[in-house]
Amino acid sequence: MTVPQLGDLGELDGRRVLLRADFNVPLRDGEIADDLRIRAALPTIQYLQGKGAHVTACSHLGRPKGAPDPQYSLDPVRARLAELAPGVELLENLRFDAGETANDPAFVQRLIEGQDLYVNDAFGASHRAHASIVGPPKFLPSAAGRLLAKEVEVLGRLRERPARPFVAVLGGSKVSDKLGVIEALMSVVDTLVIGGGMCFTFLAAQGKSVGSSLLEPDQIATCRRLLESDKIHLPHDLTALGPGGKIGDPAAGGEVRQAGTNLPDGWMGLDIGPGTAAEFTDVIGEARTVFWNGPMGVFEDPRFAAGTRTIAQAVADCRGFTVVGGGDSAAAVAEFGLAADIDHISTGGGASLELLEQGDLPGLEALRGAPNA
Repeated sequence: MTVPQLGDLGELDGRRVLLRADFNVPLRDGEIADDLRIRAALPTIQYLQGKGAHVTACSHLGRPKGAPDPQYSLDPVRARLAELAPGVELLENLRFDAGETANDPAFVQRLIEGQDLYVNDAFGASHRAHASIVGPPKFLPSAAGRLLAKEVEVLGRLRERPARPFVAVLGGSKVSDKLGVIEALMSVVDTLVIGGGMCFTFLAAQGKSVGSSLLEPDQIATCRRLLESDKIHLPHDLTALGPGGKIGDPAAGGEVRQAGTNLPDGWMGLDIGPGTAAEFTDVIGEARTVFWNGPMGVFEDPRFAAGTRTIAQAVADCRGFTVVGGGDSAAAVAEFGLAADIDHISTGGGASLELLEQGDLPGLEALRGAPNA
């Protein structure tokens, strides 16, 4: 996973650098709700500017359909970037051109025109073989920015040399979305804790009745095979919503009840129960390395937030090396005010899982093929 670093770019004074950043920030009513991703790029920008480089940044925002769309304009980001890093030019949303996601060679040439060097600091997009990620290193001396290099270092350590015991905590909706990373982690972790919606397919594989909970019938056989290992810990109690209830709307009715792992018809498991949360906390507390990706329940609804909050607190309290794998888990630790207590919060949920699973990303492979590599 060794890639060229900023120091490998040589003399920077007066050079023009194309910086691929990840400024895919959340917007609310046209305003930036959280500027973390912009601030995360500052160490790289400050290094480049400090060496006399002229920096042109580029990023995507949201999912426009390959054409300009005002709701995805980078104007709010441009204004905030001007405050934090004066002098940096920011191109318009890369995905306003269909050539970005199609990795169109003509679009790559337009991007690099007039540029001398390329830096990729967009870890959260580096699992995509998009034009701005894999194109420029074919033509320009290139390097990983500080943020990308840090992500590679930390996640590489989890794959290759974790302090033990190594506990991975996985949640989220679907087994199918994380099957690859489950398979990969099973070979390196000491314990795999599973919660969230994905736990119900595992419970069904044990012969449990999961009521109306999220279930992937086509994955039951796979889960049954995985459960042949004694590394997996599943919930033994649940917080469930009864018939007539609606997620996110307590006023709609429906009883909320603590239950075992056999649910009646019409009942939905929407969080791990308090007993399970306590057991998972004990497992995490004994770890010397923890990786967490995916909430334990529908934590956006306060009725089903307790499990995720408890696990977030357990990870924050753990004395071992703790990593949160971006996405909803990162949002949860931020919401609960625990981010400062986590050793590393990844800026890319999908990218962190793919790197753990495969040991490489298209963006890293591209950097290794750059002219200066």
